[in-house]
Amino acid sequence: MSEQAVKPYIRSPFYHETDKMGIIHHSNYIRWLEEARIDFMDQIGFGYKRTEDEGIMIPVLSVSCRYHSMVRFGDTVAIYMAITELTGARMTIVYRILDAASGELRTTGESSHCFLGASGRPVSAKKALPEMYRLFEANKSGTLALLD
Repeated sequence: MSEQAVKPYIRSPFYHETDKMGIIHHSNYIRWLEEARIDFMDQIGFGYKRTEDEGIMIPVLSVSCRYHSMVRFGDTVAIYMAITELTGARMTIVYRILDAASGELRTTGESSHCFLGASGRPVSAKKALPEMYRLFEANKSGTLALLD
């Protein structure tokens, strides 16, 4: 599958995700990034459950968000992501969360991951799951320019 075939993850916030100010609490954006990663893997045909069933886990090593404008209950966002770095043992993903109606930038983020085997030790995804690695590689982009 090509990167053009992957659609953004569309998300409508739930009321319980808001804070006292009526905006989406900052901690929820991290969850949304994870939801977008899971959706991406489903879209490319190698879901996270299959990955775990095959003995590979993809834990988060680091994650960051920069909040550009608020998301409120009732808004709908589109979460775009791109794999920007992929080695046998690690990967980096960047994200852009846009208002689905206006296209206004709400949040940017980045997460880094490693690949672990069933023993909990690092493995080369390229060797352990070559099909998944090939799909990640086919959807890798060094930039989010294609998401503009």
